[in-house]
Amino acid sequence: MLTLDQLRAEVLGCSRCPLWRSRTNAVPGEGSRRCPMFVGEAPGANEDAEGRPFVGAAGKFLTKLIEDVLGLSRTEVYITNLVKCRPPKNREPTPEEEAACWSYLEREISLVKPTILVTLGRHSSAYVLSRGQINFKSIESVRGRTFKVKLGEETATVFPTYHPAAALYNPSLKEELESDFRKLKAFLGGGLEKYLI
Repeated sequence: MLTLDQLRAEVLGCSRCPLWRSRTNAVPGEGSRRCPMFVGEAPGANEDAEGRPFVGAAGKFLTKLIEDVLGLSRTEVYITNLVKCRPPKNREPTPEEEAACWSYLEREISLVKPTILVTLGRHSSAYVLSRGQINFKSIESVRGRTFKVKLGEETATVFPTYHPAAALYNPSLKEELESDFRKLKAFLGGGLEKYLI
């Protein structure tokens, strides 16, 4: 069976869609297994430069939520994106780009076996829920709720919420995002030691 390190190497050498031509680095996921998995939309400029997910302003806010609300360190969760290469000028990823990367995320889910899959923002939430035949109208209609979703060989508990970048651009969403993280903490029972290996 493929390992996370082997999958990472495959992502780093990927040329499945045209995004590889404009990237500095592909951005595979990173973190622990059997823990919460956070899935964003696509890398931004900082992520493209460093080759790591969520290292810019939105990443710092996500890390703060993980530490301050969930009481975990960044190394105790798994962080990734639906699309593994930065779309030029941070435009939204196209359906073709999402489809090209989907098998990477599907295999990350299979390897990590997350205790909960937290989709951050409209793109990752819509794509993941649609794979489970769940109708997606808007992020507002699904955020803060849990869904059982069959993804390949795995059945995941999916928890959609806003993308941290949205709360940075629209401060009125910050309180709602923090509220969702408090719900997430309650769902996890306030500690993940029993899930970690």
